[in-house]
Order: sequence, then C-alpha cells, then structure tokens
Amino acid sequence: MAKKGNRVQVILECTEHKNSGKPGTSRYITVKNKKNNPERMELKKYNPILKKMTVHKEIK
Repeated sequence: MAKKGNRVQVILECTEHKNSGKPGTSRYITVKNKKNNPERMELKKYNPILKKMTVHKEIK
C-alpha cells in the first residue's frame, strides 16, 4: 500500500526582478513539506541577472 507523501515541488520566483525592467526571470525549484509549512515559502536567493541576493517567493 503506497502512502501519499507530504513533500511537494515548488517554484520560487524573484520579487524584485519584475520592477527592474530587465528581461528574463530568476526562478528556483525546491521541495517543501506541505504539512509542516502550509503557507507560501519565502527565501533569499541569488539573482544572476541583478547580480545580488533578493527575496524569492513561492508561485503557484
């Protein structure tokens, strides 16, 4: 009997990139436990286009 897992794959997208006017997007793929963290994830990650650390939020 297979058990349904709580870990799901999520996409993180840069919040500052849209306002910069530069082409392209900065996205990262990661996994999270939806039982322990039901709200949207928010991490500081490196944006190679802006060349700095920015806040990346989970998108649907």
